[in-house]
Amino acid sequence: MADITLFPQPARLERIGADFSLAADARIIAHDRALGEILASYLRPATGFALPVQETESSEPAADANVIILEKMVAGDSPEAYSLVAGGTALRLQAADRRGFLHGFQTIRQLLPRQILAGEVAPGVDWRIPGLELDDEPAFGWRGLHLDVGRHFFPLDFIKQFIDMLAFYKFNIFHWHLTEDQGWRIEIQKYPLLTEIGGFRSETIVGNNMNANEYDGQPYGGFYTQAEIREAVDYAGARGITIVPEIEMPGHAVAALTAYPALGCRGEGYEVRRKWGIAKDIFCAGNDEVFVFLENVLDEVLALFPSEYIHIGGDEAPKDRWKACQACQARIQAEGLADERELQSWFIRRIESWLNARGRKMLGWDEILEGGLAPNATVMSWRGSEGGIAAANAGHDVVMTPNTYCYLDYYQSVDTQSEPLAIPSILPLRQVWDYVVIPPQIDKEKRHHILGGQGNIWTEYMPNSDHVEYMMFPRAIAIADVLWHHPQERDYAALVERLQRHLPSLDTLGVNYRRLDEADSA
Repeated sequence: MADITLFPQPARLERIGADFSLAADARIIAHDRALGEILASYLRPATGFALPVQETESSEPAADANVIILEKMVAGDSPEAYSLVAGGTALRLQAADRRGFLHGFQTIRQLLPRQILAGEVAPGVDWRIPGLELDDEPAFGWRGLHLDVGRHFFPLDFIKQFIDMLAFYKFNIFHWHLTEDQGWRIEIQKYPLLTEIGGFRSETIVGNNMNANEYDGQPYGGFYTQAEIREAVDYAGARGITIVPEIEMPGHAVAALTAYPALGCRGEGYEVRRKWGIAKDIFCAGNDEVFVFLENVLDEVLALFPSEYIHIGGDEAPKDRWKACQACQARIQAEGLADERELQSWFIRRIESWLNARGRKMLGWDEILEGGLAPNATVMSWRGSEGGIAAANAGHDVVMTPNTYCYLDYYQSVDTQSEPLAIPSILPLRQVWDYVVIPPQIDKEKRHHILGGQGNIWTEYMPNSDHVEYMMFPRAIAIADVLWHHPQERDYAALVERLQRHLPSLDTLGVNYRRLDEADSA
């Protein structure tokens, strides 16, 4: 329907009868006043309407009243499902769960003229919604977007804006990558040097890491206090989004080792990394104090994040130091392990057991498959889909985030000279749209192990929020569309037409994005 453009596309939409126009005397009738106030907070700034909220169990107003009705319905299969009927003087939104109502609010925002997204009164607008019936629910329970704040740090205000955009496109997971070789970004009160020392680097490499050897000479860093973390968690939760924290181990740990050198195999000579890439220095698997440290860190992380899942990384951990480390070799012998790959598996299993004992689930990148997968681990498949296929067929839950479809730090065009600096791979919009979350190689009886998927934003070459947004959009919108309804048939031309109609909404929101060009439409 050319006059109705929604992202993500709903499961069922039909045009019916007369349009609904929101009037100055409109009111919101809600079974839950708090929900009604959330919707009103979205609509009041641009309309200037008072939109009083009336809490009542009765949802039948006078026939001529201009109303938005929020009505609780009988629970269905999905707590994120909702239905919406608009026409005449009434708009009725029904859901069984708060999450469904929140999704419905975003649909209402997209259905109204885009000036509704402005932060100030937009006079003279006819606040009209086409007459329609809509039933909607997501295809996957995990619809995520990841942000790396280790390479480049982004202040809390931008984290909130990022969360707002996730909510707008009905993502429900924010994967927050908080620790890296280049910076430790979360305050841990028991170990203050993690942020005092590990949160800052002396300078940053200039240009492409593969070819450059020039540095900017500018100290760089930052971190989130625990108060800021709580504020972000509460902000996300109010918008139906779960934040999944990532604390990297055993690799990507140079910032932590710089703060506490005894945790590494060499025990000295560490510096918060100034360049990108993979470091040989990782946590020492033969040192019991490493696990005391990690458990103390995770104790504070668990207190901050209510998420069922805790991401422990597990990727890109070279074994050079372990091979030369007497303590690590002694651990291999004591535990009857075959090699350093099995030592990593032992390391991961030990952390998983600790998390499971505290009622949490462990999530890791697909390298945690190497040397034997921890018994209850959930795998995030990033090196293509092969790891996810193997894990699902073995009976493990999986989040599919293959770099071939989901890495938003890649160039968006083959004309890389016209694009900002990026990872030297190419991921155009058309390829993102081809993302199939459940590969056919997964046995039919094991496909329920695919929880969903997500897009990933690694920020080596994204020094500011404008750059992050440019790399996100419009590709993240396509990912949202795929994860919400996972179309069996993909009409790319129709996607481009819908985006051309929708992208001016990002202008109204003040969000930076890459404009579509002729190559995108080809």
